[in-house]
Amino acid sequence: VQLQASGGGLVQAGGSLRLSCVASGSTSSINNMGWHRQVPGKERELVASISRGGSTNYADSVKGRFTISRDNGKSTVYLQMNSLKLEDTAVYYCEADWTVVRDWGDQVGRSWGQGTLVTVSS
Repeated sequence: VQLQASGGGLVQAGGSLRLSCVASGSTSSINNMGWHRQVPGKERELVASISRGGSTNYADSVKGRFTISRDNGKSTVYLQMNSLKLEDTAVYYCEADWTVVRDWGDQVGRSWGQGTLVTVSS
């Protein structure tokens, strides 16, 4: 599974951005998808995740402001970010968890997109 993220950019505090991430390859093997973010000197953190059936999970810091969604037909996951704050500035990475049935059993893995920079200015 390969992932291509887009949609990052520069936005003023209080503004909105929408990130997109398109999966290719064995997309039927994808289970959960999500967005993570990372700032220099800090560990990558989970922002939001969504199951294939649409169940969602959010970091406390983004609840009520960010919305994750996915279109399984388009193999795409989105992150709508509203009311952006300075502390949301980070490189955002999409990821997909997948399972492929092999002769010897299930192979599980996680693929990452290339990262897209979101910069929130005052």
